[in-house]
Amino acid sequence: MPRRRGFLLTIEGVDGSGKSTQIRRLAAHLRRQGHTVTVVREPGGTRLAERIRRMLLDFRSAGLARPAELFLYLAARSQLFTEVIEPALKRDEVVVCDRFTDSTLAYQGDGRGFGEPMLRKLNDVTTESRRPDLTLLLDLPPAVSNHRKGRIADRLESEKGIFYRKVRAGYRRVAKKEPRRVKLIDASGDKQQVWEHMRTAVERRLKPAR
Repeated sequence: MPRRRGFLLTIEGVDGSGKSTQIRRLAAHLRRQGHTVTVVREPGGTRLAERIRRMLLDFRSAGLARPAELFLYLAARSQLFTEVIEPALKRDEVVVCDRFTDSTLAYQGDGRGFGEPMLRKLNDVTTESRRPDLTLLLDLPPAVSNHRKGRIADRLESEKGIFYRKVRAGYRRVAKKEPRRVKLIDASGDKQQVWEHMRTAVERRLKPAR
């Protein structure tokens, strides 16, 4: 069986877990090791997907039906995968993605109540069945997340605490089911300590390009 090209590294976790800061640091570290790195985020990353992102996060989208929300996220991912992720993987690059298919399982599955088998099938449709090579899950209790976020910035952040408790449980369930792919990292502590855990997990799976 031929080796899949590229390396798909996904970073998951609720808002406030420090994903954005750590992703920038991780991408810079990988580039110093000689890798060509493409960094993307979900939803977003293309002209169309960014328009969908604005719609999903806008307070004016309050009352968005659960199926409509689900398919908007899937549409944004499909566009991002087709336009950016898949071409980068074919060029044998490292793609670092801020959220990916596990977000669907946690937010739309455990959070919104859709069944996992259906969501996994839909995820495969949007990604041509490409799964992450490694996922770093920055785990954070909802109370800590709320404290770090401070002011509510968008529609999704306005969800009640019970929603985020379900989301966290969903993430942790995926990590328990797929321990080789998903590395659970405690994001409640020191940023440097979180970084060291992330760096170690990546270096165990991805050797320097030089």
